[in-house]
Amino acid sequence: MSRDDEIKTVHGTIAGKPVIYETGRLAKQAGGAVLATMGGTVVLAAVTVSNSVKEGIDFFPLTVDYFEKLYAAGKIPGGFYKREGRPSEREILRSRLIDRSIRPLFPKHFRQEVQVIVYVLSADAENSPDVLAINAVSAALLVSNAPFTDAVGAVRVGKIGDDLVFNPVAVAMDDSSLDLVVSGTADGILMVESGSREISEEEMVDALIRAQEPIRESCRLQEDLRTQAGKEKIIVPPLIFDSAIQADVRSMIEERLPLLLKDKEKLKKEKILDEFKGELQNELLEKYPDAAAATGEILDAEIKHFIRHRVVTEGIRIDGRSPEQIRPISVDVGLLPMSHGSGLFSRGQTQVLSIATLGGKNEGQLVESLEEEVTKHYMHYYNFPPFSVGETRPMRGPGRREVGHGALAERALLPVIPDETEFPYAIRVVSEVLESNGSTSQASVCGSTLALMDAGVPIKAPVAGIAMGLMKEGDRSVILTDIQGAEDANGDMDFKVAGTARGITALQMDIKIHGVDSGLLSAALERARTARLFILDKMLSVLPAPREEINPLAPRIFTMQVPGDKIGTLIGPGGKTIKKIIADTGCDIDIEDDGSVFVTAPDGLKGQAAMDAINAITEDIVVGKVYTGRVTELRDFGAFVEIAPGKTGLLHVSQVSDSYVKDIRSVLKVGDQILVKTLPLKDDGKISLTRKGLITESSEKPSCEPRGGKHHGDR
Repeated sequence: MSRDDEIKTVHGTIAGKPVIYETGRLAKQAGGAVLATMGGTVVLAAVTVSNSVKEGIDFFPLTVDYFEKLYAAGKIPGGFYKREGRPSEREILRSRLIDRSIRPLFPKHFRQEVQVIVYVLSADAENSPDVLAINAVSAALLVSNAPFTDAVGAVRVGKIGDDLVFNPVAVAMDDSSLDLVVSGTADGILMVESGSREISEEEMVDALIRAQEPIRESCRLQEDLRTQAGKEKIIVPPLIFDSAIQADVRSMIEERLPLLLKDKEKLKKEKILDEFKGELQNELLEKYPDAAAATGEILDAEIKHFIRHRVVTEGIRIDGRSPEQIRPISVDVGLLPMSHGSGLFSRGQTQVLSIATLGGKNEGQLVESLEEEVTKHYMHYYNFPPFSVGETRPMRGPGRREVGHGALAERALLPVIPDETEFPYAIRVVSEVLESNGSTSQASVCGSTLALMDAGVPIKAPVAGIAMGLMKEGDRSVILTDIQGAEDANGDMDFKVAGTARGITALQMDIKIHGVDSGLLSAALERARTARLFILDKMLSVLPAPREEINPLAPRIFTMQVPGDKIGTLIGPGGKTIKKIIADTGCDIDIEDDGSVFVTAPDGLKGQAAMDAINAITEDIVVGKVYTGRVTELRDFGAFVEIAPGKTGLLHVSQVSDSYVKDIRSVLKVGDQILVKTLPLKDDGKISLTRKGLITESSEKPSCEPRGGKHHGDR
């Protein structure tokens, strides 16, 4: 049992909500562990630093894993296995939020492995655990021995009506036009993840500025906890370069590199740069044989300095473009003859092919989460094969980056996807990256918009996306439009903005430096808006609007409403009635508790046949109405005729014909399809039928218009 004096706790409020951070009770063998509580939501963050340096790597080995345990909401996992399996997409996305919030604050040359594990232990369905987890991880890092010295706070921002709300309850987000997660230090923003319903750039900047205060509140609480329980930090000596070697390297780069960077083709440029670095490294080893370990790091640092300095001071980018210039764009649609919709979007050496598929309502994706089980009817997936960057590597399913980029594109397009009542299809879009040199996620937004319009999905507005960058040295800064991979790696800010002509639908931002003020953010978002409108014009010049009809290969969906007391009749005993309609027509039929019926048909004729059958079952028998019936049984006194599944009437021998019929078997046989008209119902409710007046009009069609039905396919 923990001793009371080992447990350290701080209490405070973030955006008006009580928060508790505690350390010293749980996970005491971790390098640092914090239990964070907000309302009924509790998360445990544990961080551990390895004792040894990971040799032979040129990156900081940080891993973050976030887990939502279903016991936190009093649930048992569905399906055959009752143990949580591999991380869900939601858990992966939240792991990425945490990683992006903390990674910039570690020394870039730190090579000891750091592992962060987060458990959601309790969830009250009101206070979101993802934002609390970012705060808990930062607090755990602060009290640990990790070389992490700046507290990171996080807050969720919504906008309900004209009012910004901070850390709102989950149910309030249903009415919010903005879902924004912001993390940062007390001095500035580090990470932004947002989905929104076409809000303006001014509204977005206002939300980012006002998010800073609750972030500071969390940072102050974490600093209080560090004061009480912080461990001694691992000391990471700063990189100090030999000034003589550094000056020599800089001179050699400035003399030779500009001539080598003129080729705009990515793979050629990378090869030239690698060869240049190899040659330069050999020259340096000959001149400075005792500084072999340092020359490589000096070389990388100076090449980065050269690229950045040339952009900031001369406005010359690595491929020769001006800062605001977008690479050449090409657009095409309808490439794949058997898909429902396809769009190819190319920008420079980035190329994405998106394919849209339409399915029935029951083909949505069931998602089990802490809060509830929901069915997604719009799904977007992103694939990044190795050939897209000229590499070979094993393909083991989607990685975290692919999950994150797919979710970003899905978030960008979701606000324009038509409501299910208007367009009751499941929609799946897959973006295949065929070439990559920067901003494939935003190319997938553009390609997917084209694929949806090509399929005939009536999206509310087309969406385009653009990746922006920033390079800042001293008081000088340059905003870069349509960044490439090298500019992302060497820049100070990477942000992706997607939206319609009216406003922003998705924003993802990662800031590597402090000191990005509101004026710079406003300028960057305005530059992104200009680029977005330019790209939209290019897209709409090829396909100005969604096609008027859905692709002929896509299923047709019919909808109708039946009275609640007729649902049981439609389903029938053991599902017999509805199964028969499905077997007879080849359609899928979904019936909801409110009486909504969705018929998914391979073509319009079969869909109409299913609708007619449903109408016949669920509508009350109308006296004097003509039906197409099937003879099911013959007796001496007449025939029993099924006019709808489960509804049979008697056609008396006297009503078989306008003339006298002595033997009914001479006129009818079992299985015959005949026109009959209903007579007034008997007192016992039994149905009586007649053929009088119909025999000479056998070519006349019965009245079978769908009652309250809608056909979603041709518009």
